This record gives sequence, structure tokens and C-alpha cells, in this order.
Amino acid sequence: MPLRFVVMLCLRLCPLLPLLCLPASASALEADSGTDRSVVVDRHVQHFVVEASGAYTLTVEQAKTIVNRAALHEHAQFYIGYNQSLDDVVSVEAHTEKADGRRLAVQPHQIRDQQEAASLDAPMFQDTRLKIVVFPDVEAGDKVVVRYVVRRHTPLFPGHFEDLTAARFQRQRDFRLVYDMPASMPLHADAVGFDAIATAPATGMGAPAPGKRRYAWRYVDGDNARLEADSVSYLDYGKRLAVSTFADYAAFARAYQERAAGKAMPDDTVAALAASITGATLDRRARAIALSDWVRKNVRYVGVYLGPGGVVPHAASSVLANRYGDCKDHATLLEALLASSGIDSTVALVNNGDAYRLPGVPTLGVLNHAIVYIPSLQLYLDPTAESVAGGFLPAALLGKPAVLARSGGFAMIPFFQQARSRTFTQFDIQPDGGSRFKVTRTSSGAQAEPYRRVVRATPAAERDRFVERMLQGLGQQGGGVLEPGDTDSVADDYTLSLRGASSGFTQLPGPTGLATTYNFWGGLGDAVFAFTREPERRQEFVCPAIDAEDELRFQLPKRAQVLALPRAVKVIDANFAYRSHYQRRGALVTVRRQLKFRHTAATCSPDDYRRMRPALERMLRDLRSQVVVRGG
Repeated sequence: MPLRFVVMLCLRLCPLLPLLCLPASASALEADSGTDRSVVVDRHVQHFVVEASGAYTLTVEQAKTIVNRAALHEHAQFYIGYNQSLDDVVSVEAHTEKADGRRLAVQPHQIRDQQEAASLDAPMFQDTRLKIVVFPDVEAGDKVVVRYVVRRHTPLFPGHFEDLTAARFQRQRDFRLVYDMPASMPLHADAVGFDAIATAPATGMGAPAPGKRRYAWRYVDGDNARLEADSVSYLDYGKRLAVSTFADYAAFARAYQERAAGKAMPDDTVAALAASITGATLDRRARAIALSDWVRKNVRYVGVYLGPGGVVPHAASSVLANRYGDCKDHATLLEALLASSGIDSTVALVNNGDAYRLPGVPTLGVLNHAIVYIPSLQLYLDPTAESVAGGFLPAALLGKPAVLARSGGFAMIPFFQQARSRTFTQFDIQPDGGSRFKVTRTSSGAQAEPYRRVVRATPAAERDRFVERMLQGLGQQGGGVLEPGDTDSVADDYTLSLRGASSGFTQLPGPTGLATTYNFWGGLGDAVFAFTREPERRQEFVCPAIDAEDELRFQLPKRAQVLALPRAVKVIDANFAYRSHYQRRGALVTVRRQLKFRHTAATCSPDDYRRMRPALERMLRDLRSQVVVRGG
């Protein structure tokens, strides 16, 4: 399926168009590759016939063989996503071809049409639909075949066309993409793992119509690399084909700005709201953050499309009146509020997934999120980001290239922002091996709001399960009581505590070992372990900055003996600053650790990882150390 037709498979982020979703089933992937061998695609052809207006007719033909039963759940049905304001589904034909050659046609009642999930009280956004083709009597060894035609009568960008296709994680015997373009609309391409093929008529397609020029590519089949833990998007380094009639990103930005023109003009209601939010605040940065915070807290996110809403925001006054919108609408309202407060801003188009590079030609498949940039303050604001406070950005946006809609220029979002965690843990160990414990976690900067929000959003009825999950992170059994901080505070710090008791914490009178690492909801140890999820790396991976400090105390029973205390460790290099310290004073054993990680970008390369590995191994050995004690 082309990228724009996999809406239902994608994560709910904040796209201008659906995000790329790689369809391979994790359970079917081989350990040493990313190839899903439960299915073989015998034929897949996407044929676009594009008009000068940017409208087009898309014909898709696909036939694939179900190799084993593991593929039935995912591949015994086929999804066609469309926008009923932009598209007409002209025809759908499909059948199951049994191993013995029989053909079982898909009947009309086996093609279901449903509205894509959306908020029931947000009618102006409910326009994206799915046709679900259910193949009859599918078994391993059968072939499923579908052919459908979709007519896009209203282009997103009048006079332009763009498309993005990425590698398929099944074997592809014949995978082609064909574009018949008006001679007046040259098609620019960025092809990796797709070979241009002769423009002679493709089988079953005939020659292009008079006045059309045909462009065609064939996918180069072969195993795909396994997706490594925390790796960047496959689009950054894998096989892909991006095509666009936009000559460059500046032209793309101009087209977006033309469609959004006038939507961010403030009216009297918007201006009055801006004045009430900022009050007598003189500092421009504080005013901007206050306005962004109001939008993210008071305007609900709804991310489905209406008409050309894929790239056209609603007017700021409409978004304010309805109190809901997608990322473009949030950005437009914030632009209007900022303008009312005398602060100039522009929309910045960016990727909201794991893609850190832009293809050589512009496409909405990568630029799928809209935020706001204030040039005079060099400040980026994401008014849809519920999990971070104003002035901070979600980690997924850091270190990304952005396209500024107003100027058409490029900008680089900063890759670093303040985010600290401090964890204090104490175990009061009883003579029978049980313990009373208390853990306190203080998060600062960009980390404060995520913790505050999760606690605020956890109903009292679910609090016990919430506590149970945190106890599991501590390796504890027994009861616990959560002591949340002030969830309504706007302070930069947030403190969360857990206290309780457990039996069988350790085996006394011993001798026994006490672990020196307990991870309370993403502590220092988790940060190091996350780095080492892969023994070696061949792909770039996301490596955010770390600023963490843990203090662990064991209050031992009277007359207990400490038989062995780990040695202090110090690891200092170009990226890491790690220190551990162990101390015993009477019956109290204290373990202190500090870790800071810095890099010159939001991602690290395989070479970076090889250089880091010795330091990481030293830290891992220290984190796995034990204090050996014996009861009195």
C-alpha cells in the first residue's frame, strides 16, 4: 500500500498525513534479519496517473502468498484508507486463490467500510475512512489478491504531487511504482534501493496517455536489516523512494504557507484571551510560554482530517471556539495568540517520529508535524505536547531539521534541554530479612511534567495497579503507598514518593548479597542498561542526554556485619561522567552514583557506540555489584 493508505496502522502522533508504518510482524522476523518470511509478495504495482491540477487516479494490484499460519492474523484482510472529502474509491476487486487453484471471490458484504477512530464529539474532523477487505477461507499456502482504484479529486497542494514509499519487510518478487505525469510537471526523486526502469509500457498498463511522461521504479529485493533497539527511522538509512513535483523544500514551504494564509489572524476574542493569559507579564519569553501552555492544556488534540485539512489548518478563531484540533490547528491558534501579544512566529514543519534526516525531495511522509518557532527568542514550542511543560519539547523532536513555513529556510531544533532526575532509596532491613522502604524521585526540567501528568491522569481506582508496577521495578513484593507531589504545581521540579514494606527482601542471617541498583521508574541504572540493549550496532540510534543521580541506603539490623563493599568507580571520557561511591558507617551502608551523558547530536553512530562500549561495560559491572552482609 502507498504511504497515505496505511492510516489505521500508524501511531497516534500528530501527522499532517499518516506516518510510515513498517508492516513486518515482529514474531515472524528472523533473529539475524528484518525479513518477514511468513508472507511472500508475488506482485505489487502502484500506478498513479496524475493530472496538472495535482489530482490523480491510483490503481493498486497486489498478490501475496501466505507461507505459514503466523501470517493469517495480519494478512487475511487488507486495508484501504481514504478521505471521503478528497477521494472516491472507484472499485475494489479481491479473491482468495487456494493452493489447488480454486478462486473464492470476495463478496460485497466482505468489504466493510468504517470510520477511522476519532473523537465522537469532534465532527469536523471525522472524515477519514477505511475499507477493510476480508478474504474468505484463507489458509497457509493460499494466495490473496486485491485490485483497487482510488480517485483523488481534490489535491492537498493544487498543481503538485508527492509520494513516499519505504522498504517492505517481506520478500518482493515484483514490486513496482509507476507515475504517469503531465509533461509540464517534472517529477523529482530520491531513490535508495529502488532502480529506475525503462518507461516502456508496463505489463497490463498500456502506454501513457498523450501528453504524459512515465516514471517507473522497481524495488530491489533482498533481506532487510533487523531494526535495532532505539535505532533511527528506517527512512534515514534504508530503502525508500520519495517523489515530488516540488523542486526544493523552499517551494514546499511556500505551498504550505499559501494554504494556511490568513488562518492565524487574531480576532477580538483571540486578542482578549491573549491579554488575559499574559496579564502584566513583560518578559517576552514568559509570555510566549504562558500562551503555549494555555493552548496545550485547554485545546484537545484530535488528529483526523477533513477535506484538505491534511495541510490546511482551521482558522484560529474556529479552533478556539471548538477547543479541539490537530497539530496545525494548535500551531495556528498559538501563532494568533503570540501575534496578539506582539510576538512574531512561524510554523515549523518537522518529523514527529524517529526520522532525523530529510529525503532529497520534499514529502509529507517525513514532514508530518507542525510546531511554532519564535525567531527573536530562538524558541520552539509544541502546543500539542501534553507531556512536557512550555519551554521544553518532547524528546522525539530534539535535534531534528525543520522547515520554516514562512521563509522556506531550514532550521535545526536544539538537541539538548535540561532534564534531571534524582532518586533517593532507603531500605530498613529487619532481622528476619524483611524490609521497610521508601523511594523518592525528584524530576526537573523536561522530565518534571511527564511524571506530574501520569500521576494526575491515574484514577484512584487504578492507583493500586500503578503502585504494583513501581514495586516490580524495585524488585519488591508486599504493599506500598504512593505519595504524589502537587500535581497542579507549575514548579520546575516534581517529587514522587513510594513507601511500603516487604517480606523476604533478603536472606538473613546470611551471608547474602544486597543489590546496589534498584530502578524506580527509569532511574540511573535504566539509563545505562538502555544504552547496552544491543551488543553491537550497525544503525544510528537515539542517544538523549542524561543527568541522573541516585542515592541508596541500607539500614542494617543491629550486629549485622558487612563482609564486602564494592570499590568506588570513576568513568570519565568525552561522553560520560560516571562516579560511584560506597560507604559504611556503623549499621548504615550508603551507595551514591552520578551519571551525565552528553553528545554532539541527538543520535549516535555505530562508531560512537564502539568507542562508548568499554566505558559502558565498566558502568554495568559497577551497577551489578553487591554489598555482602551477614546477620548478627
